[in-house]
Amino acid sequence: MVVKLVEVAESYDVGAARKYMLREVFVNPEHVICLRSDELAKRKLAENRLPEALDKRQEFTSLKLNSGHSGTTITVVGSPSLIEEKLRTSKQLLRG
Repeated sequence: MVVKLVEVAESYDVGAARKYMLREVFVNPEHVICLRSDELAKRKLAENRLPEALDKRQEFTSLKLNSGHSGTTITVVGSPSLIEEKLRTSKQLLRG
């Protein structure tokens, strides 16, 4: 089973300044290695570099995923405790 989260991803517009967008991402909880608060994303939000739809009080989590020999890190919307709860709830359903 996978869990649907909202990722903060860089938008690649040629010749434009760095912009960010929100998109859905589906994560397999069995591949999550580490969760930590993402302060860089919070700073970008305060600097109005992230989409306007986000509340200024929003928190972000850096999620490290196992992908073979190396890991992949993504930033998702939500505090580490909220993301952990979503991932844990999904795992319990698998065993239920």
